[in-house]
Amino acid sequence: MPIQGQAAMLLTFDIVEEAIIEHDDWHTREHLPERLSIPGFLRGTRWVATSGAPRYLVLYEVEHLETLASPAYLERLNKPSPWTQKMMPNYRGMTRGLCSVVSSHGHGMGHFGLLLRFKPVPGKEASLGSWLSHVVLPMLPAQRGLSSAHLLRSGLTPEMTAEQLIRGADAGVDGALLVTGYEQSAVAELVQAGFSAAELERQGAVEVVSASYEAVHSLTHVDMQMRA
Repeated sequence: MPIQGQAAMLLTFDIVEEAIIEHDDWHTREHLPERLSIPGFLRGTRWVATSGAPRYLVLYEVEHLETLASPAYLERLNKPSPWTQKMMPNYRGMTRGLCSVVSSHGHGMGHFGLLLRFKPVPGKEASLGSWLSHVVLPMLPAQRGLSSAHLLRSGLTPEMTAEQLIRGADAGVDGALLVTGYEQSAVAELVQAGFSAAELERQGAVEVVSASYEAVHSLTHVDMQMRA
């Protein structure tokens, strides 16, 4: 399974323009290393939008859903570093989903990604999930230019923490699809090939938000062990 672990935390957000350079420095040098030092965090990747919004997508892959409610993780959220406290007010429009990995196909993670966030229509959760997991996603990694396809579903409600109090309340994530590839054009063509917001809506999804991303930095727990 290309997603490492059984769960993932999905974040999308914007940063005020004047803070973007410092944010990326902080996120690379302090924030990702801090998160990947927490037991159960396996890989963290920052993506930047190439089409659509918001600007940032961050995906944390974790061992279990319970990792995202662990004392070690909550301690970091409630004791933000001075640099983190400085950066939090620069966040805008944060969505944060503590998700189970429902379906994951392919090999590895491509450099380019298409993200679709959505809500299932009440009563159509099972049929939508089955269509995605058994009909759509398994075939995608076999297509030229594509690497992997993943379905995530909200599994936990995040607690209010010191970090969130600084930046403001986060919106949730009900469901999300992430398709990755090694060719940007192949990922972009997915929307024209039927993997679109309109098709998801026909299958029982609402409030579909779509954006394309490029991975710009990734860190794993193994990297942190090698640094120690």
